[in-house]
This record gives sequence, structure tokens and C-alpha cells, in this order.
Amino acid sequence: MRRAMSTLIHARSERLHPGLLDEFVAGGAEAIEIFAARGHFNYADRQHVREIAKWFAGTGVTFHSMHSPMYSDEEWGRSGAPAVNIAALEKRDRIAAMDEIKRALEVAEQAPFRFLVQHVGVSNEETNGHKVEAAMMSLEHLRAFAKPLGVELLLENIPNELSTPESLLELLHAGRFTDIGVCFDFGHAHLSPGVKQGFEALKDRIRSTHVHDNMKDRDSHLWPGQGSIDWQEAMSLLRTAPHVPPVLLEIEGEGKIAEEMARAYRKLEP
Repeated sequence: MRRAMSTLIHARSERLHPGLLDEFVAGGAEAIEIFAARGHFNYADRQHVREIAKWFAGTGVTFHSMHSPMYSDEEWGRSGAPAVNIAALEKRDRIAAMDEIKRALEVAEQAPFRFLVQHVGVSNEETNGHKVEAAMMSLEHLRAFAKPLGVELLLENIPNELSTPESLLELLHAGRFTDIGVCFDFGHAHLSPGVKQGFEALKDRIRSTHVHDNMKDRDSHLWPGQGSIDWQEAMSLLRTAPHVPPVLLEIEGEGKIAEEMARAYRKLEP
């Protein structure tokens, strides 16, 4: 399976630059997911986008995916900016969210990437029929915008009622979204309903992954082996996925990143 890495590990603290991407390659990454946080990767700054596009073009490393924006400001919402929420009940809030996501999608004009990983709702959000309908309308609009750019949408299982494996499948079925897949997050599944149960429910839709660990108490994004996920079982499950998703590390932490990446990939290999 292809080794991949998310830039989330730097997203809260550092502007994305080629040196950080070089570090990921040194750790064994063959593909990259960029986390679209304006303070980290300013997708609305064409000069910044060109800088990153040039790195991908010069190295041959795959720009696999972009994680959709969670906030529109550069401070992860600390400025008072609302979360980017495609399931918001107020139409004006959904329009603002979709506009922000479209700015991130436009990166594909200069730096082509295959997938946009999208949250439905925000952490711990409860579900109801109106929110599901709102999410469906947003996804229909975003799918139409992404398609000419060569980008496919992937929905991520996150800790909320809108994004359980069962809820995601119902949403995809109700909207007849046959061309929208899933990014399976192992750490989130470990919190609930369990890695095996979540994976088996979503297996046929999985196109990418987020690989991180936790102690089943909070979404801590640890390196594999630092929590309580059974990674031998998890990787055995992943090898049964029909679309051959990558092993994409999505970590929050510090330390010698290239060394930790290499160790994690060795642990996850059969």
C-alpha cells in the first residue's frame, strides 16, 4: 500500500513550505495530503499555491488529497470566525462554507490533486432531517464544482451523529452520490463504533484513510502504537478494501518527524 502523510502535524504551528514536504519524503511518504488551514496553507494566496505546486512538479511526489477547510480564518476559529459547516441550517452560513471550500478546490488549477476530504457537520454535532437535507444540497453543489477540476469528494467519519458510518451511507444513498467516496479515519472509528465495525460498513466506499491512534478516550491523533488500536487487525482489514487506499498518517505532535514516520510505516507493513 502506498505510504502517505498529512501536513496536519504542522498545520497549527507553521506555514507550509518545501522543507516540510522534504521531511515527509525523508520519512518515506510517497504521497501527501495538505491540510487547508489558511495560517498553514493559504489556498487563497496564489503565490503560496505556486510555491507548493512547483515542489510537487519537481519531485514527482503525488499530491493525493486536500483536507477541506474547517475555519475561514488563520487562527482555527479563535478570531471568532464560525466553523465551515456544510450542514448549517442557515442558508447564508452554508453559502459562506461552500465559498470557502471552493477557494480550496481551486488550488487544483495550479496543483492538481485527486481527492478533497470533507467533514459533514462539526465535532459532536447532533443530527436531524433538516441538517441532512442541508448537507445533501451542499454536497451536490460542491460535487458539481469539483468535477471539472478533476477532484473527487470524500466524506470522513468524524465524531458526530451526522458522520457515523451508518449516517454517511444513508446520506450517500439518499443523495445518489455514487461518485462520492469515503476517507476512513481509524482513530475516529476507534472512538466509536470500533475500527472493525466501522470499516466493514464503509469498505466498498473507502478511497483514502487517516491513520492515527488514541486510547479510546479522546481524538488525540497519536502515532500508531501509542494508543490502543490493534494495528495488525486494522491493516489486515485495509488490505481487503477494493480501491487500495493509501496508509495516510494524520498526526498531531512533535519530535523527529521523519524518524517517527519511518517507524510507523514499518509497524504498519505486513
